[in-house]
Parts: sequence; structure tokens; C-alpha cells
Amino acid sequence: MIISTGTASGKSLAYLTPAVASCLDGGTVLYLTPTKALAADQLRALRELRIAQVRAACFDGDTPFEERTWVRQHANYVLTNPDMLHRGILPRHAQWSSFFRRLRMVVVDECHGYRGVFGSHVAQILRRLRRICSRYGSRPVFMLASATASEPGAFAKRLTGLEMDEVTVDASPRGSTTFALWEPPLTELRGERGAPVRRTATAEAADLLADLVLADVRTLAFVRSRRGAETVSLSARAKLSDVAFSLSAHSGSPRPRPHTASATPAGHPDPASATSPHLPASTTGGEPHRAVTQQTTASAVSDPPSANGWADLPNRVAAYRAGYLAEDRRLLEGALRSGSLLGLATTNALELGVDVSGLDAVLIAGWPGTRASLWQQAGRAGREGQDALAVLIARDDPLDTYLVHHPEALFGRPVEAVVLDPDNPYVLGPHLCAAAAEIPLTEDDLDTFGPTTADVLDGLVSQGLLRRRPAGWFWTRRERATDLADIRGGGGAPIQVVEAATGRLLGSVDEPSAHTTVHTGAVYLHQGESFLVETLDLEAGVALVSDAEPDYATFARDVTEISVLESLRSHPLGRGHLHFGEVEVTRQVVSYLKRRLHSGEMLGDEPLDLPPRTLRTRAVWWTLPAAELTALADEGFDLGGAAHAAEHASIGLLPLFATCDRWDIGGVSTELHADTGLLTVFVYDGHEGGAGFAERGYARASDWLTATREAIASCECERGCPSCIQSPKCGNGNEPLDKQGAIRLLDTLLGS
Repeated sequence: MIISTGTASGKSLAYLTPAVASCLDGGTVLYLTPTKALAADQLRALRELRIAQVRAACFDGDTPFEERTWVRQHANYVLTNPDMLHRGILPRHAQWSSFFRRLRMVVVDECHGYRGVFGSHVAQILRRLRRICSRYGSRPVFMLASATASEPGAFAKRLTGLEMDEVTVDASPRGSTTFALWEPPLTELRGERGAPVRRTATAEAADLLADLVLADVRTLAFVRSRRGAETVSLSARAKLSDVAFSLSAHSGSPRPRPHTASATPAGHPDPASATSPHLPASTTGGEPHRAVTQQTTASAVSDPPSANGWADLPNRVAAYRAGYLAEDRRLLEGALRSGSLLGLATTNALELGVDVSGLDAVLIAGWPGTRASLWQQAGRAGREGQDALAVLIARDDPLDTYLVHHPEALFGRPVEAVVLDPDNPYVLGPHLCAAAAEIPLTEDDLDTFGPTTADVLDGLVSQGLLRRRPAGWFWTRRERATDLADIRGGGGAPIQVVEAATGRLLGSVDEPSAHTTVHTGAVYLHQGESFLVETLDLEAGVALVSDAEPDYATFARDVTEISVLESLRSHPLGRGHLHFGEVEVTRQVVSYLKRRLHSGEMLGDEPLDLPPRTLRTRAVWWTLPAAELTALADEGFDLGGAAHAAEHASIGLLPLFATCDRWDIGGVSTELHADTGLLTVFVYDGHEGGAGFAERGYARASDWLTATREAIASCECERGCPSCIQSPKCGNGNEPLDKQGAIRLLDTLLGS
């Protein structure tokens, strides 16, 4: 069964009641969550029930080794995540035999988070789990819980391989949420090719967070990256320190109201009166549309701190993200829950289900990737029934800009379908090896793992990874089969990030990400500290960094070549043709941009010398015959620049139609491609074997490309900017680009 309803709708109670009953009846329960934070929160809730027969425990990377034996032997309600299930539980199933024999129920919480390559891996892990359960004679009930999602039953079947009943009725009471769409102002700065530059979403979020904390509003600020969360926290604390110093220096003066000029820079709109043509607003729960005004937020804002409390305000703001020690994360969660923290800047680590009731406001710095994530994040506020405020702050990005000018794309529409592809051979193959290492595979297992299993097994045998015998397929190697599958999609040996002066290990990044995040000259943030990467040694697997405080961020740029291996599907589209198929992509990071943190001003483009990477994946591409382009060429449009601009904008808009991020996909455009002989624009999945995003683009091509055309045409710039056709990762320096040509090109393609 899958329960797919909104936040704070009682999903936890729906699975907790039968789960506890299973424990009381002598059975066991396995609870699966995408994040450690949610598992820790659920464990706290279980222990508060004080039911002696329920022996609940977390089993994840934070569990001390001395406690793991007790969990295996005695716990009857185990909370874990897909990573530990994949690497620590299923390969050692014999040690869990008593637990698996009595397993009555598997809870898959916040399952909409299992999408793309990660979701495809989790789908195969769940199939391995079902196989292990069958080995020990148990047939547990699978209960999935999700934020409202499109086609939940079909998604649940794809994730688990089982037919699923669905429950989608949500009658839970809740207060209204005022939802503002916030577009940062243009600055006087100019970027590449003289394009106007908007103030960054993180700078806006830091200002708004400081303002709301000054007003004693308990606020959660969601930021897209770990570095962004750290930056928002540091900037908000700095602004609050300035306010505290100013107030302590004038302690004899009347206490100022919040939202003073000292906390809100000149030209920055007051967050308590955010009414503007570019700030359309809506409410959830059937409430009428309204703008954000001082009156609507007054009920959520108590009096500001007492005079003695001003100096402590900076300490009531913090950052939260993966990579912190477990005890530090639990302390931050408790402080936010108790109210001793007023503001927390976080990645999506706190998006999923963690009970942080009592929050009044949520800031979302940049489109979070899906409507489901948007409502999940907004739903963190107002969980105790009070009215709440949610603000989506647009980045200087085609999709974000499109959304703040087209609120109908967000409100009143069902959330998107969750995209995953369990049959991807690059995902399925490693899990078949892992399954064979757990228990040798037989013909009876083929249906469990999907229709492509037989072909993939033949390939694994030919590679020498499995051996075929009369009894089935066997793993015969000494190394761990689970090491073949990197379920978070990184791949390659991790690169260790080491402080050069002290030898301190700061963290690690996967090898593909190292090219873009810890290249020589990159700015690397770790727990509030900033570092500059001195050298990246890919062979040694080490990036050496030094302590520094640059006032800029870095963004890697790459160049890409693409070749068509096979067109799997195609059909006419307007005056052109649309294709979906297999491609080979060669990418090389060639330089990195330096942009000032708060203004977005470009400070330089530094060259890099890194090896190319080859990727075999899937893509959607469209072509136009030369006869349709003659008129555009005669009118003086740059056809290559028009295709390039359309490519950038379409990459930016695809996440509205597929559950992906623009960094999960890439693109190539050319006036004349060697394999098609025509003007061609490609958009491809940035994961080996594909992730389903390009396939979703193929299915929604007309809507997707129409929205792309509208996003370019409605942008207020003259020649193109980051809000429409410029890309921060373009290896060609955003040259050539032709904005008007892209509009005409898309009109021609769509038959407009």
C-alpha cells in the first residue's frame, strides 16, 4: 500500500499503528528512510511511546559498532537507510536471520525522494530485500508513505515490483500558508556579454533570514547546496552581529523595530510587505489568493527580543547539512525543536518528515527540483496548525524566472510523476552481482529483477563477474559485490580533501564531482570554514586545500562532444523531428568562473587542465531540415547561436517536467551535426546508462519546448542573460548566443 498525502496529514500514524502492533505480536519491522535525520526523529517518537515490547533502534553509519550486535540480536523495530541496507544488512543476512524470519512489515517513508539514478538503485535494493525475506520464509507487507505525487500506485509498483493499493485522501486540518514568489532585484553589475546580473538567491535568503530572526520568527531556510547553506548561515549571523553591535552602542536609545536599514540593505524589499508585480502569491488548503503583507504575518511574529537578548541573536542562527557529526546534527535538531535556535539554514536534509513543529516561516532559496519537494519544504512551517509563511526565492536561472512570472505552473497543478529506471543495465548489473553474492541466482529470480535481467546476466557472465552453473549464477570473486554499485550515483574512488598545513582530513567527494568541486583553485566550504584548493591529484585521490576567506565562489565549466549510437524512438514534431536514444558523451572541464558571493559579479575565468570523461547515456534530441532554416538565415539570425540559446533554456526548463535538477542533465547543440546531417539540439542524462529524465522530456516534448520558448520570450533582457539563455556551466563562455534567433527557431520547430 502507498499513502500519498500532504505534509502533517497523519501518514506516520497510519504506518506506526500497524507497525507497533506487529512488534507486540512477536514480529519485526524494518523502517527505511532516505536520510539519517528522519530516522533519528522517528526513533525519538517511538521511544516517547514508552512501549516496553517495542525495542526500536537505528542501524546506520552513525550507529557505534559496539551497539550493532545488540541491534541485530534484539531490536524488533529497526530504522535504517538504503545505503546501510545495501552494504551492511543484505550482504550479512545470515546474521539477521532471526529478524528476517519474523519480518512482518517494511515501511518505506518519504518514498518520493527515491527518483532518478538513486531511486533506480533503491528499487533494485528492495527487490534484493524481497528475495532475502523469501529465503527465510517471510512475506512482509510493504507500506510506502509519500508527499502527494502523481500516479502513486504506478510509481510504488515500479519502486517495489509489487502491485500497490493507494490512499490519496487528505482531510487533515491545517492553517493557511501564505506563499510568496520572490524575484531578487537586478544589480548595476554586468556579467558575460554585458548581461544584467540579479542579486543571488543565497544573499536574499540571508537577508530575509536575518530579518525574520530579528522579528522573533522561527524560520527554516532551504538552500540548494552544502556551500550555500553555510554561506546563508554565515551571512545572516554577520548581519545580526552588526545589528547587535549597533543596538548595544545605542542602548540608551529607543529600541528599533525589526526590518531596519541596518538589517535590510538599500533597495532590498521589506519581507513583511512583499507586494510587487513580480511577487504573485497563493495559499494552500483552499484559502483565497492574497499578497504577503504586514497584516498576514503579524499573527506569526511575536515581540522582538528583549534588550539583553540582542547580543545573543547571532548565536540563534546555524547551518545544518550532511557531513556534520551525528551528535552535532541531533543537537541542532533539538535546538530548533525547542526554539533555542530561531533560524536554521539547511540543505534538503531537513526536508523529509522530520518533526520540527512550531516553525512560522520557510525560505526556499531556488527551485528545489520538484513540486513535491516544494510542498514538502513549505510544509515544514505551520505544522502545529498556525498560519505560516513560505517564500520561494528565484535564482538567476531560466526555470526559476519562468516560475515567478508563471505562478499557474506551480499552483493548482498536480505534482509531477516520479522518474526512475530500475531496468537501466548500469544499475541492474551491479545489483545482480550483489544478489548472487548474497544467495546464488536462479531462473526463478528473473521475474523479480525485471524483464531485462536475462540479457544483463549474459553480459555479466561474459565480463567474468558471474559464473553460470547448472544451479544458477554465482559470484566467485573475493571483493565485495556491493562495491560495484554506488547508489548515490557518484562512481569512482572518492577523493580525500585534506588540509595541507595540518594533514587534517576534512571530507571526501566522489571522483566525477571532484572535477567540478575540488579542482585546483576551487573554493571549498566545510562546517563554516572556507578553503582554497591548492592541488587536485586524481591518481593519488587527494585534494590539498588551505585555509582562506575569498569573497567569491567558483563554478566549473566544461566542453562536450556527443555522438549518436542508436535512435530508439522518433516521431515528427512540428516542422522538425524528435528522437530518443543512446548516445556517447565526452566531457572535459576546461575552466572555472569566479563570481563575487553577494552580487554575482564575474571576477574571472581561469583555465584548467583535467582529463576528459566519457559517458554512455540516453538523450532526447530534435532536428530541423535545412529548408526550414533558410528564412531565418536570410533574416540574419545566427543559427548556431540560436540553437545554443535554445539548448541552454531547454536544459533549464526540463526539471519542470521531469523530476531532475539542471545539474543532472547536459546538452549539446550544433548547426550541423555529423551523425544527423542537420541542425540538432541534444539534452542528455548525466548518469551512466541514463536516468529517465531525457525519456520524460521526449514524452512531454511539446509542453517542455513551448515553455522553453515562453521563458526566453518573456525575459526582460535584450540580448540574453542567466535568467533565460546563459548557462553557468557553458564551456564556450556563452558564445555564440542569439536570443531572438532562439525564439524564431523554436517557433519554427513547434510550427507556430
